[in-house]
Amino acid sequence: MINVILMQRVEKLGQMGDTVTVKPGYARNFLLPSGRAIRATESNLKKFEQDRAQLEAQNLKRREEAERVAERMEGLQVVLIRSAGESGALYGSVSGRDIADATKDAGLTITRDQVILEQPIKTLGLTTVRIALHPEVSIPVVVNIARTPEEADKQSRGEDLRAEQEAEEASLEAELAAELSELGAASE
Repeated sequence: MINVILMQRVEKLGQMGDTVTVKPGYARNFLLPSGRAIRATESNLKKFEQDRAQLEAQNLKRREEAERVAERMEGLQVVLIRSAGESGALYGSVSGRDIADATKDAGLTITRDQVILEQPIKTLGLTTVRIALHPEVSIPVVVNIARTPEEADKQSRGEDLRAEQEAEEASLEAELAAELSELGAASE
């Protein structure tokens, strides 16, 4: 286990300035290269304490900027057009990169690392994902996944596409049954 000083808030780990103990791989592969933490050595502790006020002021400024962006982008909804099977299952899945590209088109420039997916998106429909603008500020974004732009419009209005499709299939089956019964009656 390795002791590190957090340079910013890390979800499920701690706040800026906390000294935490983590596994070596997590520190070496994620926290240290991304600048989220530094090793908790005697000299780093002294340097951090000297720079703490300046670091906290920078963090506060970035957080305020993120909050302003969050207010401006509240209620953001993006549309992704994908091919899918009859049941609504996607051929593949929607990734963080896809969502980041779609939000860029909507006016919010983010990286794929800022998109927080709880689980992979593998079906058509509306899904809410979290976008982390700052370690302490995140916004919900509704991702509308559809086969066509028309289908996306219907989904965003709240129409139930499955019920509509099932009703259409039932009417087609009824027409087919009527035709078959007419053919059966005509052949007798």
